[in-house]
Amino acid sequence: HDPKVSFIQKLPRAKDKHQYYLPIFPYAIEKFDLSEYDLILSSSHAVSKGVLTNANQIHVCYCHTPMRYAWDLYHQYLKLTGLNTGIKSLFVKHTLNRLRNWDQLSSQRVDYFVANSYYVGKRIKKNYGRDSHVIYPPVDIDKFNLQEEKKDYYMTMSRMVPYKRMDLVVEAFSKMPDKKLIVIGDGPDFKKIQNLTKGCDNITMLGYQPNETVKKYMEGAKAFVFAADEDFGITSIEAQACGTPVITYGKGGSLETVINNKTGRYFKEQTVEEIVDAVRGFEKEGIEFTPAQIREHATNFDRHRFRYLFKEYVDEVTQKHEVGSVQQA
Repeated sequence: HDPKVSFIQKLPRAKDKHQYYLPIFPYAIEKFDLSEYDLILSSSHAVSKGVLTNANQIHVCYCHTPMRYAWDLYHQYLKLTGLNTGIKSLFVKHTLNRLRNWDQLSSQRVDYFVANSYYVGKRIKKNYGRDSHVIYPPVDIDKFNLQEEKKDYYMTMSRMVPYKRMDLVVEAFSKMPDKKLIVIGDGPDFKKIQNLTKGCDNITMLGYQPNETVKKYMEGAKAFVFAADEDFGITSIEAQACGTPVITYGKGGSLETVINNKTGRYFKEQTVEEIVDAVRGFEKEGIEFTPAQIREHATNFDRHRFRYLFKEYVDEVTQKHEVGSVQQA
């Protein structure tokens, strides 16, 4: 089947400025007519779970997170984007309030929630009042090669948006001129983060890079540094698949993907000082990180395992749904 896209796809600058159309996302998803299908699988971090279904259909939602900018990151999002004050902030706050209400309402349309981590499962319970089954996302482990010998640089990579906190990583390395940092990624905050590197010969901003280049740097890095409060953190698993330890914020999904002092190291707060201390401690404390063991841990998140577990769960709930329908009849 050819993929069906919403009308937003045809609107001006929808590909690079899609956030401007956020207020009409709920309307767009409800326009899809899925009445010809028996089973609906939605992959949702915003509005996909809000598709309209009937009582005879089964809707399983693989939820990456409830809408974070409308829930737990609401105040942080407004502050980091400068939208916490002023006339424009009134419109944004009103929009997010309406989205939050719609998000909670539309969560009741889902028959079964699958969370991509226990951390996300807690938010599904808190925000939606719904239980969920946890299945970790698929990571293509085979795409990455184990590299035992590491080079003398650190690496970070992410889409450059406020909540990823790439600014903290870059600022931290600006205070450690003796340590090299490779920064890969693009996004709305690219220029802002690039400005933080002025006068820092130890920091290299590469912008967007193809997969082969990402692999090369990830496989050779001394460690991968990540500062976001992440739902899961696929990139950190990819780094571990290369045998590369991960220095990460010890909260959220990272607690499920990185083993402290075995496959990486946690820092406690999202601050420049904490990242500096974590990097220096990583080098000075003499903990031996074994690349082969780090990669072995990453195999727990392999895509083949995901496929098996997800199919098993869908088969289970489908059978349960059918039995319930027969009993009611």
